[in-house]
Amino acid sequence: MQTITTIAMGQLYLVRHGQASLGADDYDQLSPLGLRQSQRLGEHWRNQAITFDAVITGTLKRHTQTWMAIQQAMGSQHDAQLWPGLNEYDSEAIIRTIHPSALENPTTPEGYKQHFRLLRDGLTQWMAGVVTPKGMPSYVDFVKGVTSALDHIRQQHEGHVLLVSSGGPIATAVAHVLRVSPESSIELNMRLRNSAVTEFSFSPKRHSLIAFNSVAHLETPSHKDWITFA
Repeated sequence: MQTITTIAMGQLYLVRHGQASLGADDYDQLSPLGLRQSQRLGEHWRNQAITFDAVITGTLKRHTQTWMAIQQAMGSQHDAQLWPGLNEYDSEAIIRTIHPSALENPTTPEGYKQHFRLLRDGLTQWMAGVVTPKGMPSYVDFVKGVTSALDHIRQQHEGHVLLVSSGGPIATAVAHVLRVSPESSIELNMRLRNSAVTEFSFSPKRHSLIAFNSVAHLETPSHKDWITFA
């Protein structure tokens, strides 16, 4: 009689943090709206009876704050494993490599456009190895930080796993799974919305993309003006 081997499958939910404080002295802090976005996501999952078998986050304040707000709204208690490789790149350091003169914090539409235009250019050069932003790893090492978390999840977990991080690492994870160019991850990153959910299925061998950049928890008449990108 032939034996059928069942491969354990899991579901990985990758969540970008809620809106942070772009233009403030400390960006690494959820705004009041970012806190509400995160709480709303927790309420959404509670209503769907979704629970998590493991939680992994970066070590930035906005990651921890996002997870704490989600957890509170879900009514659950779960210790998160901290994974520094899931921390965001330093956008200011990247911009300074190509624009060394001082820039004012972006507070106007034109200021935001300039910020993201410079960021795109700086990311492209960092990925190509043309520049090395001060205090940052190489792009190769940045990618390893993200993929090491994916490898760990495949090897050590099954069931429902939550990963809370930032736009750069999540876009890098998607680009890795889809096997597209590093430059493609820039476009993915720029489209990620705050508190958005990206889903992978995973087995011990691989991850597969199921959904990208979903904000179903905010797509209601009373929450649609909560959708933000920065």
